[in-house]
Amino acid sequence: MKGDNAMGNGILMEELIETDVLCVGGGIAGLMAAIRARELGAKVIVAEKGNTLHSGRGRAGNDHFWCYIPEVHGADMELFLKECLKGPKLRLMQAGTSMKVLRAFLENSFDIVKLWDRWGISMKYQGRWEFAGHSFPGDVLTHLKYAGLKQKRILTEKALEKGAEIMNRVMIYDLLRADGGIVGAIGIHTREKKVVVFQAKAVILGTGFVDRLYPPPVSGWLASVAGGLTLTGDGRAMIYRAGGDVVGPEIPRRHVGPRYFSRYGQATWVGVLRDPQDKPIGPYVTNEDYEYMMYWMVHEGNSSLLEFMKEEGIDIRRHPVEFQIYNMLPEGKIWINERAETSVEGLYAAGDESMGGIGPSATYGWIAGENAATYVKDAPSLDLKKAREKIEEKKVLAEKMRTREIGPDWKEANIALQQIMQDYAGSVRSETLLTAGLSYLQMLRDKADATLMARNQWELTRCLETRNLLDIGELVFIAAQERRESRGLHNRPDYPFTDPMLDGKGLFIRKVGEQPVLEWKAIN
Repeated sequence: MKGDNAMGNGILMEELIETDVLCVGGGIAGLMAAIRARELGAKVIVAEKGNTLHSGRGRAGNDHFWCYIPEVHGADMELFLKECLKGPKLRLMQAGTSMKVLRAFLENSFDIVKLWDRWGISMKYQGRWEFAGHSFPGDVLTHLKYAGLKQKRILTEKALEKGAEIMNRVMIYDLLRADGGIVGAIGIHTREKKVVVFQAKAVILGTGFVDRLYPPPVSGWLASVAGGLTLTGDGRAMIYRAGGDVVGPEIPRRHVGPRYFSRYGQATWVGVLRDPQDKPIGPYVTNEDYEYMMYWMVHEGNSSLLEFMKEEGIDIRRHPVEFQIYNMLPEGKIWINERAETSVEGLYAAGDESMGGIGPSATYGWIAGENAATYVKDAPSLDLKKAREKIEEKKVLAEKMRTREIGPDWKEANIALQQIMQDYAGSVRSETLLTAGLSYLQMLRDKADATLMARNQWELTRCLETRNLLDIGELVFIAAQERRESRGLHNRPDYPFTDPMLDGKGLFIRKVGEQPVLEWKAIN
């Protein structure tokens, strides 16, 4: 591709901003962290590459919130936690999460539910705590139904009310370290020709989950879920490059939903059970079921799907809706302790990159903000000058992409990456496939670094996201090679059995120098 608006001398303007706490990402976790840290007196900036009013997985709304309410679930929280982890969904989503973290989440979750309700996010249905869906019949009901359609607007307004500064259209693309700790981060403005350097005593990563790594269920889409184009695991890639711990990147998960509507089709459906011969056996959808389902689908952000069904005359009380299995998503996480601290001093994480789901995102965002605000009260101001070499290196990286006049664009690189991931680290894996795939990925990354071009700041943002995805893809390959067993959706015919010696353990990976270091550790 040939560019038509190169920047001449290639110099990006640099803006320096100082703060106590930098929240990277303005999703549910980032906004909750900002609110709490600001309440405790810290100076807070939220850097969001989109707009906090409509960003992240919760951008269009949500209707289910994992939490523990004693008056509903009983006084024994440990029993409730045990029941939660019986189900495959939560057990997989929280794989690699410390039990101390899970307990801290549940202990604080009801306080967050009540807080949201006071702020105007209705957490009750017809005056009661309504738990439904997200569990198999006969299991404990784990998720509270709530009216989350306007949650992002309400949380954005609350953060501004508390005095947090929100910088929309700024993508943080690397962390800055000095003297063993975090001194800030570097970002680009997604509209203006400049880089933004943040000096911060503490940084909270809340950049969400990983999309765009595997091909989506509909060809032609690079992203597979609502808002997924910008959800590229930036925090995982950044902490890995900074020498922090990532756990379990090799374990994938998959979702199901209406065929061809993966972007706006994942929701709590009321449906008809069928026997092994595909004969419908009920229970059938009643008018009451239908109204209940429609109410919650709106709050989960499925308005476009509902409009389409209305236009096409599709009525689920009469017409079957075909479902499909969606694409693979890596389940790897940033390792945190119960205080939301990562393995890097001054660096915290919350949200889908450390615990999956809206409930954990909101609760651990709050916990991260609280502990980061406490940390910065006594933390010395580290010298940003010691990170100047890294700043210049990252500026040059962005400038080269932005000033090239010919070369592949981000889509070409991203599609090539998706093809490699699907063909060599997909639903079937082996040493031969993984070794070949890792080699191809590393070749792709070298070529992307040497040739990738961006005609404008928006494309530069997508290029930097694609570079992060290349790092995450490498983590998947390296960790999948090390996991010499089959477990869950990690299927290795060359190691067909599950190794019981790995039960309760997670595979930790970090970068030391320029090399990945892997270690099996007990998750407790």
